[in-house]
Amino acid sequence: MYGSLGLQQLLNVNLNPEDIDILIPEIFLKEKWNEFRTYLESKKYILIDLHEHTFIKNRVLFSYASIENLYEFAGIPVEKLNMMRNAEISYLTLSLKQYLQIYKKSSLDGYRINKKEKKDYEKIVLIEEKLISKK
Repeated sequence: MYGSLGLQQLLNVNLNPEDIDILIPEIFLKEKWNEFRTYLESKKYILIDLHEHTFIKNRVLFSYASIENLYEFAGIPVEKLNMMRNAEISYLTLSLKQYLQIYKKSSLDGYRINKKEKKDYEKIVLIEEKLISKK
């Protein structure tokens, strides 16, 4: 898990996530995209944004991105992610320090500057406060 929902879990603060961001192997977004899309659509997910790989189901948005891009984008190796377990589900997520790296890097991106600058800045502040309080 990635994005605001994953960060919300670590901070224990409601960040009002707009979607559920999920990192998956890049092969499913490129070579196996049609298979992946067909699978999700067979489970009643509806593709609403091809560029962002965003689907909707039961009024919840799910956005998929490449897990391999974590390293390219922010220098975070996949093997350094944390394994989380919740009931019968296991998934990888970022640490607070890794989220800080991502949001600081994202704050330099043109799209995020125009669309999410204030939210990103607020998240950076929350993360930094939490990291300081843990010391």
